[in-house]
Formats: sequence, structure tokens, C-alpha cells
Amino acid sequence: MNFVAIDFETANRYRSSACSMAVVTVEKGEVVHTAYHLIRPPVLEFDYWNTKIHGITAHDVVDQPTFPELWNELKPLLDNKVVVAHNAAFDISVLRSLMTEYQLPTADFKHACTVSLARKVWPGETSYKLSALAERFRLSFKHHHALDDACICAQVAMLAAQSAKTNTFTGLLAKIGLPLKNFKVK
Repeated sequence: MNFVAIDFETANRYRSSACSMAVVTVEKGEVVHTAYHLIRPPVLEFDYWNTKIHGITAHDVVDQPTFPELWNELKPLLDNKVVVAHNAAFDISVLRSLMTEYQLPTADFKHACTVSLARKVWPGETSYKLSALAERFRLSFKHHHALDDACICAQVAMLAAQSAKTNTFTGLLAKIGLPLKNFKVK
């Protein structure tokens, strides 16, 4: 089972305000690489609620690299991969906004959402939030820390494959009838 799990945290309501990102690479069903970065957003404007959720402040990122400074390191981790995120609509929209904001070369990958995947594999759960699935599977983590969230997202995908009795991500999606989407910047 080969795929990459990602997670972003944002400074405010704008998707281009990413203040942290994590990438977790899974090969043959094992985590083989993790990357975590604090990111200086284009504007150092942190909303109270965002900071309350993830704990990151403007002071934490003022001396950190901007997303374009990290992109040469991050892009190869995503290119030609299957990328998953929990509530992928959010994380993919953050990445799209960053591509647009900074006019960066786009990564070429396909993506899927582990919320949708979990709903298909484990119907009838009371919640499909990352914290609820972590609790169900007794996985401990610090919620809304990008690296921890990406690691749990990867675990959810691997547990789903085990439940569906398949060892490939594309096989899992085919078995449960979920499509892979192409990443596009509008």
C-alpha cells in the first residue's frame, strides 16, 4: 500500500494562510518518511479561533520559511503519488490556494478523502471526525498538530485497507466505489 497523507493548519479563514503542513509517506504499508514544517503565511494575521484550535501564533512562524521556500522540498513528495487527507476538500483547497497565491509549479497527483473512505468502510459510526476514528482504533495523537493529524490519517487509510482485505490503495478505492480525483489548480 503506497500513498501520501497530508495535513495543513491555517492562520485565518483564508486558505492561502497555511501556517503548518505535514506530509507522511507510506510505502508497502509502512510509514517511511515524515515531513513537518511551520510556514510563514503571506500575511501574519492569525484569527483567534484558528490559534485556539492549533496553538500556532504569528510569533511561532515569523522567522519560518514561506511556502514557496519549502515547495522544492515538498513537491517531489506529492508528484505522481496518491495523496489522502482527512476532509480532503479543505487540505486540497489550501494547496490549490497556495499554488495560486504564489504562482508555483503545480504538483501532479491524484487524491482521495479518508472521511469518505471511512464512511464506506465502516458505515454506521456516530462520527467520522479524525478524533473519533482515532478513539475507535485506540490511536493517540495531538489533534490539530499537522504531523499527528497526517499520521492518523495514514493509519485510518491502512486500517481501512485491512478491513476491506486489500493491500493497495487503488484496490481499496475500487472495492468501496470511491474515485481518485486529479489535483487541479483552477
